[in-house]
Amino acid sequence: MELNGSSTQRVKGRGAQVNPANRFEYREYKIEFPEAVDDWERNRIHTRIYEEKGKSILNKITSPDIPLTWSLNPYQGCEHGCVYCYARNSHEFWGFSAGTDFESQLIVKRKAPELLRTLFSSKSWKVAPISLSGNTDCYQPIEKKLNITRRILEVCLEYRNPVGIITKNALILRDLDILKALNEHKLVNVFVSITSTDEKLRRSLEPRTSTYSERFKTLETLSKAGIPCGVMNAPIIPGLNDTHMYNVLRQAAQTGARFAGYTLVRLNGAVEVIFKDWVYKTWPEKADRIIHSIEEVHGGQVHDSRFFTRMKGEGPLARILADQFKLYCKQFGLNQEAFAYNLEAFVRHKPGQLSLF
Repeated sequence: MELNGSSTQRVKGRGAQVNPANRFEYREYKIEFPEAVDDWERNRIHTRIYEEKGKSILNKITSPDIPLTWSLNPYQGCEHGCVYCYARNSHEFWGFSAGTDFESQLIVKRKAPELLRTLFSSKSWKVAPISLSGNTDCYQPIEKKLNITRRILEVCLEYRNPVGIITKNALILRDLDILKALNEHKLVNVFVSITSTDEKLRRSLEPRTSTYSERFKTLETLSKAGIPCGVMNAPIIPGLNDTHMYNVLRQAAQTGARFAGYTLVRLNGAVEVIFKDWVYKTWPEKADRIIHSIEEVHGGQVHDSRFFTRMKGEGPLARILADQFKLYCKQFGLNQEAFAYNLEAFVRHKPGQLSLF
């Protein structure tokens, strides 16, 4: 399979190999004759930063599949470049493509910490856990320079508001001091997303993420520091990494992870085009089997938006994966305890009032 205007050569360091048209745009720019364009020119993708100056910062979670009320995304777009990422579609709302634009045209929210502080100071705020991040990774590489996520955590600590974190990046250990302070009040829970133990697969599937070994070490460091942590084995891509679940959960448990979760891949919107292009270029010998396996767990489609089924799938293969997950969790002692955030520690400060951590 080859898309119109798509080269058979891979773009190094990028997950998406194409930049499909934005569904909201009636015009598009594309290469009609890729054979006439030099490889060095086609592969030049430069990262650009844009600043969002919105007046609100939290997103209300209305999905019954997610047991949280609020999410906060310091960044739109993600340098990690995970091919399967469902957040790619949201980049189209900003006028960009879900393909290589998503990985290189980044929108940052520099004032997020200040907006969060204003919200927490307001009498209208009812204490509730905040998820970092519900869309793109709050510890993607640009965070090392901008420190927006760290400052958000400082605000959560200042007001003692609970926060949950999910990331693929070992950069989270930079903020271990704040995580420890939050944990003293039972205000933090961390999940590290690990899709496989095959490093060759990671370099292609999630090109700019931390290595799998670094992620397991991250879990180990968090666990030794007493931070409640778990592994998110997601997404499971039938025919590609579904047989890796055992090793992922086993190694995570060995590091001290206490919780585990998983989801099945779903190729909604432009992600279908991007993933299919990638899989036929990267795994041509088994691409058909991978696509058919994804269709098998989503009722004959590669996508699913239905609540309660979209993340876990349906059918015989989906049930086998669900049963295996339960078996492995029991075998490795995962999900044997419940975690509850402390909602009683919240301290509301007046605007401009200084406080001690």
